[in-house]
Amino acid sequence: MGDGNGPSAPGHISRERVPPEQRVTGGFPVLHYGPVLHVDQDQWRFRLHGLVAKEQEITWEQFQALPRAKVECDIHCVTHWSKLGTHWEGVLGKTVVKLARTDAAARFAIVQGYGGFDTNLRLGDLTADNVLFADTFEAQPLTAEHGGPVRLVVPHLYFWKSAKWVSGVEFTAADRPGFWEKAGYHMRGDPWKEERYSGGQGG
Repeated sequence: MGDGNGPSAPGHISRERVPPEQRVTGGFPVLHYGPVLHVDQDQWRFRLHGLVAKEQEITWEQFQALPRAKVECDIHCVTHWSKLGTHWEGVLGKTVVKLARTDAAARFAIVQGYGGFDTNLRLGDLTADNVLFADTFEAQPLTAEHGGPVRLVVPHLYFWKSAKWVSGVEFTAADRPGFWEKAGYHMRGDPWKEERYSGGQGG
């Protein structure tokens, strides 16, 4: 799930940047299922499989050699906190999709993480301009607590969709629920529509 607890809301923040029922925090709370995972960069692998031209497994060195991008964005956790103006660096989702050479039938991406976590995304959400697989946060290597060595960052969806400790992506023709979606969370998770739970109800 996204990271989160204990936010506060400065009064000067424009509500145009803050989705319904969210409060702004100046910190970066941490919340996830299970223990923090520590994945050695030398052992880290990024597997691209499913509806792709050829399955491949990318090493840390190969990932670092891919075209890089920087993103400034706001992030919104389903537990009602938002953090504004965050800075990330890594490899854009659309760069990864291009590298995978996905089949025309691919419509969804199941982003997988170490520890058995996964989450589902529409392919169009993964290839949005500011979505990236990040290894850097605020000009520093991404810590394990926040999903390092690599986590997904999908600013326009609730932060549980931004999977931590990423280990691969499976491209599929049909949607299927990931870890939190199986537990009742929404299949998409648009914070502006309060898509927190299955059925679309807010909370």
